[in-house]
Amino acid sequence: MRSDCCLRNCRWRAQSDIAGRKMSCWLREQTLLLAEDYISFCSGIQQTPPSESAEAMRYLAKEMEQQHRTKFRSLSQEFLDTCGSDPSKCLQSVMRELVGDGKLNWGRVVSIFTFTGVLASELLSRGENSECSQRLAETIADYLGGEKQDWLLENGGWEGFCRFFHNARQLNQESSMKTALFAAAGVGLAGLTFLLVR
Repeated sequence: MRSDCCLRNCRWRAQSDIAGRKMSCWLREQTLLLAEDYISFCSGIQQTPPSESAEAMRYLAKEMEQQHRTKFRSLSQEFLDTCGSDPSKCLQSVMRELVGDGKLNWGRVVSIFTFTGVLASELLSRGENSECSQRLAETIADYLGGEKQDWLLENGGWEGFCRFFHNARQLNQESSMKTALFAAAGVGLAGLTFLLVR
């Protein structure tokens, strides 16, 4: 009787572990698709967004870039000048710095995508190939879909991001939610500036 109970517990743990790995893999793949789409969009490739979350990311990240265009451009140029031959390795440090205080939120997620899109655009203008952009997308997927997957799941995953986006759009364009979104990103950008200057 006792061994049956232990066997059931072991099976349950194994099934739970497999389900967790499948969820993790699925979330990483969804994040990779989103990152690839946004980077392609910033590189001038015009195609239909593959998902509602991709469309929402394009809208919010491009709007954030327009609001902070000068800051993003100068940070991306400084970043590329200091990071060496593989910017994807340095990007991971930047993402960690953006949430260095442990307070990940949708504003900071959008700022990660915005900064990476500006980087991809700058790399393209410097003659880099699409392989470099693919590595940037994979770095975002590894970080958000891997390291930060618990936060993503707690906040509804990319469907939660879509709900956030729709709530923000229902309010006035100059709403407090949008202001809060960009303010949260601004805190992250200040951290990024500090990281690049030191």
